[in-house]
Amino acid sequence: MKVTVLGAGTMGHGISQVSAMAGHSVTLRDLEAELVEDGIESIRSNLQGGVDRGKVSEAEMEATLSNISGETDLETATSDADLVVEAVPEDPDLKKDVLTDAEAVAEEDAVLATNTSSIPVTELASSLDRPGRFIGLHFFNPVHIMALVEVIVGERTDDDTRVFATEFVEGIEKTPVVVRDTPGFASSRLGVALGVEAIRMVEEGVASPEDIDTAMELGYNHPMGPLELTDVVGLDVRLDILENLRTELGERFKPPQLLKRKVRAGKLGKKSGEGFYVWEDGEAVEPSGEWGDR
Repeated sequence: MKVTVLGAGTMGHGISQVSAMAGHSVTLRDLEAELVEDGIESIRSNLQGGVDRGKVSEAEMEATLSNISGETDLETATSDADLVVEAVPEDPDLKKDVLTDAEAVAEEDAVLATNTSSIPVTELASSLDRPGRFIGLHFFNPVHIMALVEVIVGERTDDDTRVFATEFVEGIEKTPVVVRDTPGFASSRLGVALGVEAIRMVEEGVASPEDIDTAMELGYNHPMGPLELTDVVGLDVRLDILENLRTELGERFKPPQLLKRKVRAGKLGKKSGEGFYVWEDGEAVEPSGEWGDR
């Protein structure tokens, strides 16, 4: 199968990696060659880490990289693609523009998918001529490690597309869960609800980020606490999701002022080096400020 991924950022290069590791021919496309090169270099780094830990063989690494090519021209990137996955930032207008442009040059029977964590798939489909061939594929960060993919069925997604998407997810050795197109789907709605309450607890001085996370890790067997997870996802991403859910579901998803202040200050989490924690070499080393800069 030929898979085209639009957007070479964190999610885009992760989706490209797992698709290529499953033997698919992958084209990773972004607007600038440098962005594409950075995405492919990130894949190489992830694979090398797997080799160093004995999780990936040298042969598997080379085979995966040989399955991936980079491209900046949209028409060339989507030529003969069976699946086109949009993985650009969580902005409805941007996603609609990218998807509309992709549909115009992709094969008529190609399946288009959006990697959104909260934007209604039916809303994004409204700009397309072939909404039946459109579906949501919500991957989780880091893509090469996380086993879950939400398959989001829009109001006009046809059954063949749902089956195709589910089989694709199973084929890349992920576990699909099929959900209706509702605000926040299943995972984002529940995950953000936990995360936003944890942020409010820090804001109110209930406990430190570290102690809140420890309580959930040891008390509820979560592999990672909600505040560290917010840092990994990105505080700006969490803020966008909350704003979308607030519009759809009401004030219980109102973003805390602490979250807004950190985003305005550029404290976006792991990717910026500081969020609710200070990050060094990909590890959270200490809480940021006194209880997260209350």
